[in-house]
Amino acid sequence: MESNSNTERTLLEVKGLKKHFPIEAGFLKRTVGYVYAVDDVSFSIPAGKTLGLVGESGCGKTTLGRCVVRALPITDGNILLNTGDGQVELGTMTRSELRPVRRHIQMVFQDPYLSLNPRKTILDIVGEPLRINKIAEGSALENRVRELVDMVGLNIKYLNRYPHAFSGGQRQRIGIARALALNPELIVCDEPVSALDVSVQAQILNLLQDLQRELGLTYLFIAHDLSVVEHISDRVAVMYVGKIAEMADTEDLFQNPKHPYTEALLSSIPRPDPDRPLSEVSLEGEVPNPSNPPSGCYFHPRCKYAKDICKRETPPLMPVGDKHYAACHFADELELEGVEL
Repeated sequence: MESNSNTERTLLEVKGLKKHFPIEAGFLKRTVGYVYAVDDVSFSIPAGKTLGLVGESGCGKTTLGRCVVRALPITDGNILLNTGDGQVELGTMTRSELRPVRRHIQMVFQDPYLSLNPRKTILDIVGEPLRINKIAEGSALENRVRELVDMVGLNIKYLNRYPHAFSGGQRQRIGIARALALNPELIVCDEPVSALDVSVQAQILNLLQDLQRELGLTYLFIAHDLSVVEHISDRVAVMYVGKIAEMADTEDLFQNPKHPYTEALLSSIPRPDPDRPLSEVSLEGEVPNPSNPPSGCYFHPRCKYAKDICKRETPPLMPVGDKHYAACHFADELELEGVEL
């Protein structure tokens, strides 16, 4: 588990988090196995910083994000949130206990077309958290919504319009405004730009960075596009089949990867310099089934560096440099190829 310097306040600390979904079969719905969606994940995020979480589809990124905001109950582990009122353990809280804490942690969803109620106006959508938590109503609520809508770069004249009147990028701005309504400290961004055009992606990423500087926000930024994560993240964690394979400061991870899976992901990033081509690392086989993962290192069936120990023993997430962690038996020996930022 990583630690932060004394000058940084850790806002979120996740320890040994597990989320296992039971597999039921038969007339009596007996549990015959489990899907190990998130399996013993630990990390921390200092206040005001961004941790990027990347990996292939189905690796458990979104499930991890939903566990952090407690949209899903967890199987085991600890989720510690250090609010202005002190440290709270989210993992064991009941639904009623979570309600006052949810003001500190909000989520921006992946699909801007499905995350907004089509039957409600923008005033209703952005103002809903304020009404539910009994923070504002009437003219005070409308003034707060106007402030939020203006903050995310939308015209306040649009408050009485419905979501269908807006583009994808505008809808995502509305979702961000809703997330900001309660003045949260932590926002979980679940692939917030993956459904948008590239030009709009840059606008939303720049907006998130501007809001972070202005409001002191902390982000857990989930994505599958490493180039997007590089743009916004202070640190990056790479997930593979429910586990963290590597975690480091953004520049260090991109330039000096220590896990073969990270090297393969980095090799897929398009490079603007044709004189310095990067040899693409091809991954053979499929991503393992999280309900029946392979023995030892989960990546060994696809890894060209794998040896016998990789099939027998699961490598722990160990320090391999300054705030750099990798779950590989040969992280100190391999010379892997990174990319220049």
